[in-house]
Amino acid sequence: MKNKLQNLKQEILNQLDKAADGLALQALEKKYLGRKGELTLLLKDIGNLPAEEKKAVGKVANGIRAEIQAKLAAVKQRLGVSQADKFFDATLPGVKVEVGHLHPLTQVQRELEKIFTSMGFMVLDGPELESDYYNFEALNIPAHHPARDLQDTFYIDHKNQQGEYDLVMRTHTSSVQVRAMEKYGAPLRCAVLGKIYRQEATDQRHEHTFYQIEGLMVDKDISAANLMAVLQTMFARLFGPGVTIRLRTGYFSFVEPGVEVEMSCLLCQGKGCPVCKQTGWVEMLGAGLVHPNVLRFGGIDPKIYSGFAFGTGIERLAMMKYGIDDIRLFHSGDLHFLQQF
Repeated sequence: MKNKLQNLKQEILNQLDKAADGLALQALEKKYLGRKGELTLLLKDIGNLPAEEKKAVGKVANGIRAEIQAKLAAVKQRLGVSQADKFFDATLPGVKVEVGHLHPLTQVQRELEKIFTSMGFMVLDGPELESDYYNFEALNIPAHHPARDLQDTFYIDHKNQQGEYDLVMRTHTSSVQVRAMEKYGAPLRCAVLGKIYRQEATDQRHEHTFYQIEGLMVDKDISAANLMAVLQTMFARLFGPGVTIRLRTGYFSFVEPGVEVEMSCLLCQGKGCPVCKQTGWVEMLGAGLVHPNVLRFGGIDPKIYSGFAFGTGIERLAMMKYGIDDIRLFHSGDLHFLQQF
């Protein structure tokens, strides 16, 4: 065994001296030192020797292997061979890079922005940490209104000079209505898209943090007909021309009269499901003609101008558009869910 090792060592050293380039050196490495190389296989046979002989031969083998490795390194240096000089097959497919994509809520939000800008609306947003004035008072929501209750609103632990809690996490994007009227006056067309916060339990249809779109139009002679035209355009472009909507009376402090807009449930095709509460209809948004008091808070004369406003959750629109039956999936971080879009 020792003679075999010595003979093979000499053969390898001679071959290394003859190597003229990196490719030749790579071939020698594979022939002698690869997984099925001659030296590798011979070294494996040492394990079959008797214990005493194995010890002696093993010592010789280690010396031979070290000598060959040193010679190999010297030849690589002589030839200027580096790791980068190894053969590279440019025809092999590359490693696939995972490419991200827009969240479904972002996709719907951008689609809404396109719809409303095409109708002459400007897109706005406002502060998420809002004053009590813009979130409630300027929207004709008096101090005794249930929406001000601590059970529904996230109040910030901050008091004004009168000792009142005057900062909230905005409960609707309607808080931008009066800000927009103060800044731009009338006539005015704007769509407000952003995040809002409600102190309520989460379930299949409700979240404590979600996104909302608010639409506002103020001009002379604005009526419910203008509101219906805008809503029908939005629903038709978002869900297709075959979608059915209906109105029923509703109450919202900042509009008069107020209506609730329902759409035929696209998840069950009107047959009834948990999302539509087995009715076949889904409440999509609240709307109405802007209350005269809100116009006054915005510095606009209600005797000259009128307007309409509406608001809805972007998650609710996305649920209908993509056939999603649980609002909690949007913020779950579940990649199996998100990768579908």
